[in-house]
Amino acid sequence: MATNGSDLGVLLQLCEKELESSMLPAAVFSNDEVFAAEMKNIFGRNWVFLGHVSEIPNTGDYVLRRIGLDPVIVVRDDSGEIIVMSNYCRHRGTELCQSDQGNAETFTCPYHGWIYKKNGDWLSAPHVSQAYKELDPKQWGLAKVPHVGVHQGMIFANVSPDAKPLLEELGGAAWFLDALFGLHPDGMRVMGPPDRWRVQTDWKSGAEQFGGDNYHVESAHISLDDIGILQSAREMYKINAQYAVGNGHIFTGHNFVKWFGADWDMWGYPKDLVDKFDLTVLDQAQRDMLASETPVVGTIFPNMSYLRFPGSPDPGVQPFATYTSIRQWQPVAPGVMELWSWQFTWNAASDEYSEQCYVAGQNAFSASGMFEQDDTVVWEGVAKLARSVFPGGDIALNYQLGFEGMSENPIDPHWKGPGVSRLSGIGEQNQRSFYQRWLREMQAS
Repeated sequence: MATNGSDLGVLLQLCEKELESSMLPAAVFSNDEVFAAEMKNIFGRNWVFLGHVSEIPNTGDYVLRRIGLDPVIVVRDDSGEIIVMSNYCRHRGTELCQSDQGNAETFTCPYHGWIYKKNGDWLSAPHVSQAYKELDPKQWGLAKVPHVGVHQGMIFANVSPDAKPLLEELGGAAWFLDALFGLHPDGMRVMGPPDRWRVQTDWKSGAEQFGGDNYHVESAHISLDDIGILQSAREMYKINAQYAVGNGHIFTGHNFVKWFGADWDMWGYPKDLVDKFDLTVLDQAQRDMLASETPVVGTIFPNMSYLRFPGSPDPGVQPFATYTSIRQWQPVAPGVMELWSWQFTWNAASDEYSEQCYVAGQNAFSASGMFEQDDTVVWEGVAKLARSVFPGGDIALNYQLGFEGMSENPIDPHWKGPGVSRLSGIGEQNQRSFYQRWLREMQAS
């Protein structure tokens, strides 16, 4: 059936059928109708990550971000509240703010000079007493996103008026974020604005890999093992755990103690930093997880992922520094995304160690990062396949690892955390969980 997804309903029915056998049509990775529906059904109805509170610490601080394709201003107003509002002027629709970040008392449109307060309310315009004698300012403010929430310093927004509360939507993912970002009362901070670059692939390719693809490491990253930068890539699946916690949120953990030795719990952070962490804020299941299958990558549906991993500021040379990156897979067009990547550090860490973490993270995952280049180049194939005449976008892609006799990926019977934990890296249950959520949202009316 060579529809190439020309009928969205037919394609989604095909997705539902194929997912029953743990497969997925390639067409979903570059299709005009799929992409348009994603902007409405996925990004128009779900909580989307926008940034971190440390990016806008002061009144009037702002950053420009996107919800799907829609540009928004994330700003801290006079009361300290975080406001998210449309970046389109209400006069002629011009993009209002042109700077990626800054501090502003007001926002002035470059086209006709309409002026808005920092909270988005309409303020004035050139020759206002002559031009707009009866204009009601209350009717002409910027469109404001109705739901904004913060968890562990991370800012999320939902443009749907009927949105569920953020914590309800995060579900078990909030438990993981608490264990990842809540270890010290002073929290974490960004170490600069996000790096941004364009990749010729679909946003879902990054989201699915960072939530559960352990299988690619010994192939895509094997050259890093060969030159001594990544140890034991061929054996990594033996020290993996996979966590699917509902709502399409998915995580992967590594047993660093088995991999590197007894001192490598807590991601290999140095002892002087670990001693500053307050583990009493965690429950026993969280503490057990950090001591064994420590979560290293994960995806918060739809398009936020995180990565925490030890790396070297001087590739191939120890000691390692443990970096934390948050990345966002920003849709641009069918089969095209922007990759946004923030580097984080603990406020309790020394400046020297923070700098080492930043350099290690950039060496591994940035536009020129060694791991990053391995990943992005292989992702581009699926978007090309989705647009192909032969064999065509309706050809099924295989997501059958751990599926009904293909491979064993048993559930951990001792897991006390949310959702399901599996004991092997040879499985794609996490990816299937992500796409089942994606399909539910795409089929919702």
